[in-house]
Amino acid sequence: MLEKLRSLYQDNSVAAHRFRYGLLVFDLATIIFVIGSSFVPHTRLIGLVDIALGAVILLDFLIRFLIEARKATFFLRPVVWADVAAMVSFLAPIADEGLGFLRVLRTLRLLHTYQLLARLRQDFAWFRQREEVILATLNLMVFLLVTTGLIYALQHKVNPQIGNYADALYFTVTTLTTTGFGDITLTGTAGRLLSVGVMIFGVTLFLRLAQVLFRPSKVRQECGQCGLRLHDADAVHCKHCGATIHISTEGGV
Repeated sequence: MLEKLRSLYQDNSVAAHRFRYGLLVFDLATIIFVIGSSFVPHTRLIGLVDIALGAVILLDFLIRFLIEARKATFFLRPVVWADVAAMVSFLAPIADEGLGFLRVLRTLRLLHTYQLLARLRQDFAWFRQREEVILATLNLMVFLLVTTGLIYALQHKVNPQIGNYADALYFTVTTLTTTGFGDITLTGTAGRLLSVGVMIFGVTLFLRLAQVLFRPSKVRQECGQCGLRLHDADAVHCKHCGATIHISTEGGV
């Protein structure tokens, strides 16, 4: 049984890749649930869904630990601790009162999708052609979700202006884009410090990711001599072998 599980989690077979695609769908569904549940009262049904999701996360976590070859370094990975925090928040009886905010760390599970990159390159030509943009989009979405979740967690009980994820997302986007309408502000010392952190660190990171998203730093054009595929947008010669390359531009080739 353990070998079969290891095969599903680590091998390159069709069944293994389908299984890991299924885990990705589960991660996305969980994030949607966490965001969506912020708009409605915490009912018994939501509590039961919390427990069910937590049980699945716990099972996945235990399997990953059992099949891990280097167990001594397993808990040194930041993503593992993000999984632990999310798992505890789903399963703890007091999650809605004190630990529920940790569920936003579930968004970091999207980092597991990076192990699917090789398969995505193999399966989809459109992914190979747009890989840099897709990765920038993924990084940007994870960053926005984590920042929004942190703001919501720290403010929704003390700030009437932050009633759900939409309010927190609105504040996050207006801050990161330096629009700053001022109609929503974070209250208290913790809120002000969080605002400072978002403005100092978040804006820089957001602008960098947005630049990659809307203006990729590299273009994909295979060199006929050495096969190097990524080049600067204005490159005339291949940096690897020096051969002349012809990159299509708006003005011609």
